[in-house]
Amino acid sequence: MKKILALLCAVLMIFALAACGQTAAPAESAAPAESAAPAEAPESFTIGICQLVQHPALDAATQGFKDALTELLGDSVTFVEQNASGDAATCSVICNQFASDEVDLIMANATAALQAAASATADIPVLATSITDYATALSIEGWTGTTGMNISGTSDLAPLDGQAQVLNELFPEAKTVGILYCSGEPNSKYQADTIKPMLEGYGYTVTEYTFADSNDVSSVTATACSEVEVLYIPTDNTAASCAEAINNVALNAGVPIIAGEEGICAGCGVATLSISYYDIGYATGEMAYEILVNGADVSTMEIKYAPQFTKEYNAAICEALQITVPEDYVAIGE
Repeated sequence: MKKILALLCAVLMIFALAACGQTAAPAESAAPAESAAPAEAPESFTIGICQLVQHPALDAATQGFKDALTELLGDSVTFVEQNASGDAATCSVICNQFASDEVDLIMANATAALQAAASATADIPVLATSITDYATALSIEGWTGTTGMNISGTSDLAPLDGQAQVLNELFPEAKTVGILYCSGEPNSKYQADTIKPMLEGYGYTVTEYTFADSNDVSSVTATACSEVEVLYIPTDNTAASCAEAINNVALNAGVPIIAGEEGICAGCGVATLSISYYDIGYATGEMAYEILVNGADVSTMEIKYAPQFTKEYNAAICEALQITVPEDYVAIGE
C-alpha cells in the first residue's frame, strides 16, 4: 500500500512540474511586448489668426503664414481663423477669445488686429504681419528693432522714398499731390507724415485727405480729385477694401493714383513700388515655427522686412488714362 501511495505521489509531482513549465512559456514570449514602448504622439499646436479685413494683400499674408507652418508642421498644427470685417472692436472680441482659449500663438494680420492681441494677452506669443511701423502701432519709444514684449512679426513697409520717386518718375510735370488715407489707421498716418516732406522735396504742393471709414470714402475721394492732379494712397486697409469705390471716382475724374501696395494698385492705382504680402506672411510662419518648436523668445526676435521690392503697374488703368510707364515696370498679374 505504501509503495502504491509513493508511486501516486511521484506521478502527481511529474504533472505539477509539467504544468509549471507550461505556464512559464507565455511569460517568456510576452517579454518582448513589455520592452517595446509605444510611439510618442507628435506635439500639436493651435494657432489663432485674427485678420482685420478681407482684401487681396491681407489674404495673401495669411495664406503665406498658413502655408509655411503647414509645410513645417503638417497635421500637428490647427488654425482657428477669424476675420473682423474691418471692425477694430471685433478684433478685440476675437483676440480675447483666443486668450481665453489659451491658444499656443496668435497671428495678428494688420494694425488693429495687433493692437487687439497686445491688449488681450501679455503671455501668449503674438506674431503680426502687414504692419507698417511697430513703434507707431504699439506706442514704443526709442525703437531698437524688437518690442521687448510677447510680440514680433513682419512689416509691409516698402521704402517711402522709393514710392515718392515712382510718383515723380511718372508725373514730373504735376504741381499738386493729395495723400488719401483712413484717419483711424495710425500706420497710414505714419506713412503720410513720412512721405509728405519727400514729395514736397520734388516741388509738389501736398494736401492730406482723410476719411473716417468706408462710408465717406467716395465723397472724400471726390473732393481730393477736384483739387489735385495726382493721388497717393499708402498701405491702408480701409482704402484697400474700398479700392473699387475709389476707382469709380478717380478714374472718371482722370486723376491717377500711386498706391502703397499691389492690392490697392490692382483696384484703383496706376503704379506702385510693392512687396509680396505672401512672402512676409510666409516669413511670419517661419518665425512661429521657431517659437513653437525651437523655443525662440518672441520678445527678442527682430521685426523682419520684405527682402525685395518691385515696380508694378496696372495695365488697364494706365491704358484708360493714356499713361506710359518705363520698361522696368512689371504689369500686375504677369
